[in-house]
Amino acid sequence: MDIIDVSIIILYIVFTLGVGIWASKRASKGLDSYFLGGKSIKWYYLGLSNGSGMFDVSGTAWMVGLLFLYGAKSFMFMWMWPVWNQIFIMVFLAIWIRRSNIMTGSEWILTRFGDDKAGRASHLIVAIFAVIASIGFIAYFFEGVGKFMTIILPWDATFMLNDVLLLTSSQSYALLIIFLTTIYTIKGGMFSVVATEVLQYGIMVISGILIAIYAFVTVSEVEINTIISTEWSNIFFGTTLEGSWTGQFTAFNELIDTQGYKMFGAFIGMCLFKGFFASIAGPTPSYDMQRILSTRSVKEAAYMSGFTNLVLFIPRYLLISGIVILALIYLGPEMAASSTLNLGDLEIILPNVINNHVPVGIKGLLLAGLLAAFMSTFSAFVNSGPAYIVNDIYKKYFKPEAEPKHYIKASHLASIILVILGVIMGFFANSINAITLWITSALYGGYVASNFLKWIWWRFNGWGYFWGMTSGLVVATLQFLLDQSKDGFEQGSFLYDLSHLSVIYVFPIIFTVSLLGSFLGTFLTPATSMKTLKEFYFNVRPWGFWSPVYNELKIEDNKMTKNNNFWADMGNCFIGIIWQSSMILLPIYFMIRDYPKTGVTLLVFIITTIILKFTWLDKVTKIKD
Repeated sequence: MDIIDVSIIILYIVFTLGVGIWASKRASKGLDSYFLGGKSIKWYYLGLSNGSGMFDVSGTAWMVGLLFLYGAKSFMFMWMWPVWNQIFIMVFLAIWIRRSNIMTGSEWILTRFGDDKAGRASHLIVAIFAVIASIGFIAYFFEGVGKFMTIILPWDATFMLNDVLLLTSSQSYALLIIFLTTIYTIKGGMFSVVATEVLQYGIMVISGILIAIYAFVTVSEVEINTIISTEWSNIFFGTTLEGSWTGQFTAFNELIDTQGYKMFGAFIGMCLFKGFFASIAGPTPSYDMQRILSTRSVKEAAYMSGFTNLVLFIPRYLLISGIVILALIYLGPEMAASSTLNLGDLEIILPNVINNHVPVGIKGLLLAGLLAAFMSTFSAFVNSGPAYIVNDIYKKYFKPEAEPKHYIKASHLASIILVILGVIMGFFANSINAITLWITSALYGGYVASNFLKWIWWRFNGWGYFWGMTSGLVVATLQFLLDQSKDGFEQGSFLYDLSHLSVIYVFPIIFTVSLLGSFLGTFLTPATSMKTLKEFYFNVRPWGFWSPVYNELKIEDNKMTKNNNFWADMGNCFIGIIWQSSMILLPIYFMIRDYPKTGVTLLVFIITTIILKFTWLDKVTKIKD
């Protein structure tokens, strides 16, 4: 690596640490300041911070591999999360969540189910889920940034003691970056996280633009068209996914056949099924929810969520598309000719391109940008996870009365423990893809049923929530353990077949078990008190099956109105998903020089933006906080 690139990276790290520590002075006033920035941060800074937090290295490396192999259709793979849950949050959920005026997602649960035994059980299970999810994501980042840095940096960081391998280079680099990021995150809380993430967002945007320009200038349209087919740029599909690679690249068709997505129609159907329920369930109790709760008002929560969508996708996919263009030309022939082509080759396309096919200077900025992507996402989780440990477990059940400084010190300790557990889990992960699938399909499968019902059904109570979440988490954990042990089962046995089932197809099983636990827990126990339900419904005003509660409130206040916006909200979500998808496809089509599709996609983006202006934004501006 050239000294110029090394200097850029070192300068970035020093500057980031400086900004983080500078901002930390404002975080010492108490838990509200530490975890929510005192609810004083402007919505556009939070939107940039939220978008920066979603711009992670592991996810970017995964998306680069998907776009390379599957072409334009690859954007639909993100529906596994689902990526368009951000649209549901923008349209109505951010408003519902912010009206609660609390600190964490699990504390919010008490406003829905009350502070009795059932409410506390549901409150506790959400806090536990938030901690488990944070640990899982830290492991995901550990695996991704380690692989990335090992290929990029020229130094051997293997650590051995008495000829015994203790740390690989990948693990050593990951530990170093995690240590540096943890310093300013623990020190400064939400203020440091937002300040550094806004800085990191700017670096990532510059990096994406530079790599897009470089790829556009150095690779010609003729070179691109000799490798990709018209099917590569086609987003329409049938029931099965057929590889479109020809000539010397046909090995990629065989790789497609081994990835478990051959029945593409069924896969997309499963993503849509999961995505609908998961999106209405709302954001998981992590950094995304913390950003919503950190906004200054209900109106600004909606603005922030919409702005996150607007600032995230175009710059991210400029970077991804630029990397893929270079990879198609410079890595494609060699990869296709390899006798050992596998999924791991796709996961290291990103660092391989940067290491070998990006010029000095741009390489340093790009590395700084991707390092920023990792640090911003990692710091967001390290800030949000401890909030649930300290505020929802330690403060509520063990030490309800103490000085603010005591809780901040407890938050520092909780952050360190969380990072250590995440790193330990990362040591045992097989690949980025394995952790991604577990988090998106299995772990979240246990979250969806209970959190979907909490919004729409008045009779759903705290015990129903507790047993729905618990049963889902138990099944998700069993699935993870099976997946980790799948090579030890006898071929042809029931456990062998079950452990080799693609995780996205396990979701309906987890969802059904969780739904069963939710209904049994609800019908076998008393309903939540009407007083709690009335307070919740009056403040939040969700749509759904709330007639008994609404009728009680109507008796007390004849001016009480019902939320009848379900179809309007769903219409906005549908338009919003198209709007979001156009922002992903626009850079892809532009970078491969498919100008007709670029024009159509741009037109779709403009039309959907105008529609949302009238059907969503104008209504948000009229909200009275």
